[in-house]
Amino acid sequence: MSCRLVARRRLLPAIVVVGLAVAGAAAQQQRPRIPPTGTIKKIRDDLYVIPGAGGNTTVFVTQGGVVLVDTKLPNNGEAILNQVRSVTDKPVSTIVNTHSHPDHVGSNEYFPASVDVVTHENTRKWMAANPRVASNPAAMPDRTFTDRMTLGSGDDRIDLYYFGAGHTNGDAFVVFPVPRAMAAGDMFAWKMAPLIDPMAGGSVLALPDSLEKALNVIPDVDTVIEGHGDLNTWEGFRDYVQFNRALVDAAKAGMGKKTAEEIAAGLKPKFPVFTKEELLTDMEYGGTPLSRAVINVNVAFQELGKR
Repeated sequence: MSCRLVARRRLLPAIVVVGLAVAGAAAQQQRPRIPPTGTIKKIRDDLYVIPGAGGNTTVFVTQGGVVLVDTKLPNNGEAILNQVRSVTDKPVSTIVNTHSHPDHVGSNEYFPASVDVVTHENTRKWMAANPRVASNPAAMPDRTFTDRMTLGSGDDRIDLYYFGAGHTNGDAFVVFPVPRAMAAGDMFAWKMAPLIDPMAGGSVLALPDSLEKALNVIPDVDTVIEGHGDLNTWEGFRDYVQFNRALVDAAKAGMGKKTAEEIAAGLKPKFPVFTKEELLTDMEYGGTPLSRAVINVNVAFQELGKR
């Protein structure tokens, strides 16, 4: 092994720890502000999405009230509710948080304590470890699930799935069977490799298995709502799953032989969508798709080194 590669291996823990911050800082220098809560957009039937101010907020209008999936960064509750009121007078009855990060749970506390908050059991654990969230009972989950949970029935049915670690170890896939749509949280955001949060149980090596289970188990979905960014298709989700498998396989094969940059660059011919070298439109933070791939190869190196 060359001295250059030995040195890189020794630096991997530091790369992983600071990688998220470095990528975020670079993006913020070019995009100095996070877009505010945007205008609600209809997806299909009673299903909508509100972009901006952190993660996408999915809005599902049911007979019993409005279900929100994720509540953006703190101090966006009023803006979310104003957008909801532009399409319905029904009250918010349920919040589903796809995971524990503040850009997805940040405005839970704005809504009344009577609102039913639902998360995966691991997400509740991470939320409880956050003093800001845990200090407000209205922000905390009222119910949790382990592998699967169904909310409502008929046209109002929502299926919650958990398939294992990835972005964190509590990432929920939220499926709306009648509109044939799925909110993927940050397991699929911005058409690039997801940020991995090892401090919240995330794992790049586990990610492909978790994504492939979702691809193989979840039925009859046409539209995928990314955790940040655009709407996508089931075919786009399938391509993304294949990319993340290829990235981990390439990291395993190239560890000790190639740099993370070389491995990521080798994915470009087959996966050009996920390895672009420019910042994506309206992306708040996280670098380019290619730089994110480099970070995840380095995360894979670190995880492999612990085995």
